[in-house]
Amino acid sequence: MLAVVKMPPIEFTVQGEIPDKYLNLLKKDFGPALSIFEDGETMAVTEMDWYREMEEKETPGDTLRFYRTLHRMTQEDLAVRLGITKQKISNMEHNAKPISRKTAYQLSEIFKTGPGRFI
Repeated sequence: MLAVVKMPPIEFTVQGEIPDKYLNLLKKDFGPALSIFEDGETMAVTEMDWYREMEEKETPGDTLRFYRTLHRMTQEDLAVRLGITKQKISNMEHNAKPISRKTAYQLSEIFKTGPGRFI
């Protein structure tokens, strides 16, 4: 059995024979952020309730920050890959500057997702 909690900035997993008292504690404390899988069962993060709720509230800048952090990149790392300044990345993440279509397509290539996520 695998129990996964993904609720930024918290993420942890418990694997093996998990006693009921610990599962009940996790359910009580983390509710919809907790996913429980039987051996071999998996679930895409985009199918998890916490992700769907977060996605509804997200701005393009939030999405950019999420994917950059998920891929363990700094703003500087991403700026170098895009050929722009770190300040421009910061401005986009803080929604001070919009993300252009060209940049959205570049981001979609880097993060292997659709460009519409960043517009």
